[in-house]
Amino acid sequence: MNFRYIVQRLVFAVFVIVGVTFLAFAIVRGVGGDPARVKLGVTATEENVAAQRERMGLNRPFLVQYGDWLLGVVQGDFGQSLITDQRIGPQLEQRLPATLQLGAAAILIGMLIAFPLGILAALRSGSKVDMAVSLFSQLGMSIPDFWMGILLVLLFSLQFGVLPPSGYTPIDDSFREWLRHLILPALTAGLISGAIQTRFIRSAMLEVLRANYIQTARAKGLRERTVVVRHAVRAALVNIVTILGLQMTALLSSVVVVEITFAFPGIGWLALNAVLDRDYPLLLATVFVIGVIVTLVNLVIDLLYFFLDPRIEFA
Repeated sequence: MNFRYIVQRLVFAVFVIVGVTFLAFAIVRGVGGDPARVKLGVTATEENVAAQRERMGLNRPFLVQYGDWLLGVVQGDFGQSLITDQRIGPQLEQRLPATLQLGAAAILIGMLIAFPLGILAALRSGSKVDMAVSLFSQLGMSIPDFWMGILLVLLFSLQFGVLPPSGYTPIDDSFREWLRHLILPALTAGLISGAIQTRFIRSAMLEVLRANYIQTARAKGLRERTVVVRHAVRAALVNIVTILGLQMTALLSSVVVVEITFAFPGIGWLALNAVLDRDYPLLLATVFVIGVIVTLVNLVIDLLYFFLDPRIEFA
């Protein structure tokens, strides 16, 4: 793999993260109100608020405030919550594993659905199987995340009583309970993501299957399985990876909604509380973490492009 390409992508990723944090910091500072007033409450006097602003460094130039915040983040210091006065770093460490577990499970479910169905629909294009897969894909794309979550809760929690409707158990406490609490949120995000991916994988496979070199491979007498697995799927991987990259970024937004729907204590749930409480340092920290995850996902996708097709260059 080209070392220069990797370095360029890493430097670009750092600039993207800095840009995202700067934009988030500017928006929160511009429209978020007065953090000193939030910390002291609405009954505080103007003199006390002014003194608090001085202690919090809010009278300094904007770029100085942003630079200090970013320097603290680089050193692992996200500051303190305005509401609870607790350090934000330990809260992120506590919530991040739940979000990563949910995201990974949803991605796995989505891929397990999309790859076989998308390839099968392309191979049986125009058949009843293709129509059934297309119907499943359309239904999945039409159902909002929270609605899918409610339907699954009604079915598996209230009707059959086999899975809990909300909550979370750390994997260290009980693997069985961890899995039971993870299934419904992961299914909610994974089913919708899988339905969308199925549609795109079918299109990518159809395009490849119609290519001249696939027809040539068939004319040479190669087995259909060899043609599909060794030639078609491999050739379609670049397009499929592009789709997966876009879907993983979208899936992160979906995971935030799913966390709220299932009271799943991850980063999304923490961000919602930060918005409702106007806890600006906590909100900035969650935006930073989500921005880093999205950037890392895109970085991995770009590196996969290069692995699949070394002709790709950084632009």
